[in-house]
Amino acid sequence: MTIDNEDLLNSIIASLGRIDTISLGEIPNIDLYMDQLTSFMDERLKKTTRYPDKDKILTKTMINNYAKNDLLPPPVRKKYSKDHLILLIYIYYYKSILSINDIQTLIEPLKKRFHVGNDELNLSRIYETTFELQKDELEPLIEDLKKKYERALLTYTDEDISDDERKNMQLFSFITLMSYDVYVKKLLIEKILDNITSDNEKDKKKKGTKDKN
Repeated sequence: MTIDNEDLLNSIIASLGRIDTISLGEIPNIDLYMDQLTSFMDERLKKTTRYPDKDKILTKTMINNYAKNDLLPPPVRKKYSKDHLILLIYIYYYKSILSINDIQTLIEPLKKRFHVGNDELNLSRIYETTFELQKDELEPLIEDLKKKYERALLTYTDEDISDDERKNMQLFSFITLMSYDVYVKKLLIEKILDNITSDNEKDKKKKGTKDKN
């Protein structure tokens, strides 16, 4: 495989700019039936998939499984609220890197905010904060990718190999750098969630002891 290094970098950066996240104002304020919910998610998040023509964003089976696994509160009279959609958007992004158990731990505080009134810290406010945070991360992320790419271009420059093979190996170096970054961050997230789980279990034991007493 041959590829122009500069074209590849530009293509990656362009693809980041096309990531289509859902703003709070785009989430319907009315309750939706299952088919309406899946159609909305499919329409808004299709571009985030690897194979937009084939990949499914959400299916009825997925949503039912999330409810069974206590990730999502059940619908009310078969309808899903704005808070349901917010939780499902979080679940959609988290499931690509975290296990179901880790997602349960992570969104437990959000479930406690489910259908909380407007005068308190509700899911809409939490989602809006998250949306603003991720917007601010795009430029630093692009700069970091450029640095990793430039570092990868410094590898295999002294090897007695063809230009095509050098490009392939430099591409391998670039992927390795990105993969290590993902690995370390995923490991960090898992460690944090393990600590949260451990603290929650200790709290339950303390509460159980107090109740017995």
